[in-house]
Amino acid sequence: MSIKSQNGDCSLNVGLPALPYPELAQAVADLLADPSVVVPPRLVQALPGGGSLFVMPAHDSRVAMTKLITFTPANTARGLPTIQGDVWVCDVRTGQRLALLDGPTVTARRTAAVSLLAAQRLAPEPQGRLLVVGAGVQGRAHLEAFAAGLGTTEVWVASRSPASAQALVAHAHSLGLRASVVADADAALADCPLVVTCTPASGVVLSALPGAGHFVAAVGAFTPRMVELSPDLCRHVAEHGSIVVDTADATHEAGDLLQAGLDVAAFPTLADVVTGRRAVGARGSVLFKSCGWAGWDLAAARLATGAGA
Repeated sequence: MSIKSQNGDCSLNVGLPALPYPELAQAVADLLADPSVVVPPRLVQALPGGGSLFVMPAHDSRVAMTKLITFTPANTARGLPTIQGDVWVCDVRTGQRLALLDGPTVTARRTAAVSLLAAQRLAPEPQGRLLVVGAGVQGRAHLEAFAAGLGTTEVWVASRSPASAQALVAHAHSLGLRASVVADADAALADCPLVVTCTPASGVVLSALPGAGHFVAAVGAFTPRMVELSPDLCRHVAEHGSIVVDTADATHEAGDLLQAGLDVAAFPTLADVVTGRRAVGARGSVLFKSCGWAGWDLAAARLATGAGA
């Protein structure tokens, strides 16, 4: 990930260690406890051809940032990234630009770090085997995050693309993990207490009902029309376990939960968990529904620039 200097020079390259997953998860927790953080609603503009333009601002008492990215699902067939853009960071006092961060890198790493933080706080069996459903950018980021932050040593990968699944397994092997491709995510669920679904969310990819020891992070669906989890799965966890959403914005964005007919506003947020405002029951499985929020990008910007120290 490159950070451009004030005069536009891109020679300052801080690399991926600028956003290591354990530190980024802690930065997210710190942000949730910071009363100076302000995050306006994000603007989502539909584009011709099925893409969307996202404008996502946020600030605290020291820095402000805006993430400007495009999300183009059709790019998968073109061999191009589905997310493209930048994160612009400035000093609140002077307005001077502090950094220009790569949007796709920030998006991938902060999303996985948020899931990691949720797993650290909520997973009944955090040391178990991880099932990753979806072998794209987010699948890779979540695999790396759980390995770095939870000490995950074994990963099973399910994907509609055999080539993508094999590539992610090879990457896991390069990190020293045990990894295998599985053909059926539902059949694999029983043997994997940690689950992440990170697909394009064009249809249900997980229907099996999780047991008492499961933690499921669903990150692919971030509009009311998108879905990864079956309605029965969501209703089962709502009745027999606990559902936590990333932010209150999930009330109008969490397609999985909305399509299950659930009252999303009734569920605690990650901030409720981190700050202790609401306790999450110890019974049953845990479903963490992540939709995305500019606050997560602000946490990444604070970490990358040292403004959160």
